Amino acid sequence: MAEKQSAATYEGIMRDLKAGTIAPIYILMGEESFFIDRITDYIEENILREEERDFNQTVCYGLDVSAVQVADMARRFPMMAERQVVIVKEAQNIKNWDKLEQYFEKPQPSTVLVLAYKNGKIDGRKKILQKALNGGGVVFESKKLNERELLGFIERYLQAQKVATDPKAVQMVAEHIGADLNRLTSELDKAILSLPDNARRLTPDVVEEQIGVSKEYNGFEFRTAIAQKDAIKANKILKYFDSNPKSGSPFMLIPILFSYFQNLMLAHYAPQKSDDGIARFLDLRGGWAARDYVAGMRNYSATKTMQIISKIRETDAKSKGLDNVNTPVGDLVRDLIFFILH
Repeated sequence: MAEKQSAATYEGIMRDLKAGTIAPIYILMGEESFFIDRITDYIEENILREEERDFNQTVCYGLDVSAVQVADMARRFPMMAERQVVIVKEAQNIKNWDKLEQYFEKPQPSTVLVLAYKNGKIDGRKKILQKALNGGGVVFESKKLNERELLGFIERYLQAQKVATDPKAVQMVAEHIGADLNRLTSELDKAILSLPDNARRLTPDVVEEQIGVSKEYNGFEFRTAIAQKDAIKANKILKYFDSNPKSGSPFMLIPILFSYFQNLMLAHYAPQKSDDGIARFLDLRGGWAARDYVAGMRNYSATKTMQIISKIRETDAKSKGLDNVNTPVGDLVRDLIFFILH
């Protein structure tokens, strides 16, 4: 049953819901609220017909109810409907979660109970999760996306809207906005609305115009400049961020550098040094995504790469105030770039 728990995915849950395969219990938990909200909203808006909701749909918040009250609501029978829906938002605030165990052992078949547990997860060693699974429920952990997953998410989101993708444009959006999926989808929706019917493609120009990310001065171009040891371009981009705080800050370049050189260290030990070989070794999305690492291996030895990673960690600590009182972040990043390029 533990394998069943780990196998629950957003796509799988949504596919089952749309096909009418509805579980009696949904425990939705984790750090990424986007997927929790999407599943919860779909259940709230689609399981019952509009005329059934007044008597058969209850939406409450964890601060306002106890576990015993939730179980009592879930045990009720629907009125003139096949099902009732009970949704508890912010369920992490429910006191005495263990009191739900008895209900999970024998859930009401005509109830759909949704527990939206955000900003954390229930300890997997607790019996409550296994009992929910044994009772036919779904346990889903909504995790923050890593860089590769984020790029895939953007591509799938655009494809679902019948919008073609451009690798550079996708990378620009991912690096500018990051893994805040609610903000990310909002910005993508704005860009999609601007596209004419005869040219539905997200390009760097569209990203620049609609999302406000410069197609010349962005994290993607910065990483390429560092990989190619292009000191002039790297410093131009840093100066741009320093002068345009609305577009970002020098601080955002530190994690970009760390991620790049951490992967570059691994790339030095890849058995095949071609674009495709590096892409497979680093689990990148294709040979095109490995080109900066192939260039980096020509310009930075493994020893220099290790020294750079150490310097990045030192700079990151100083940017957060450790052993640094007065030096601005922009100056710290400039010193770091000088160290990297010389």
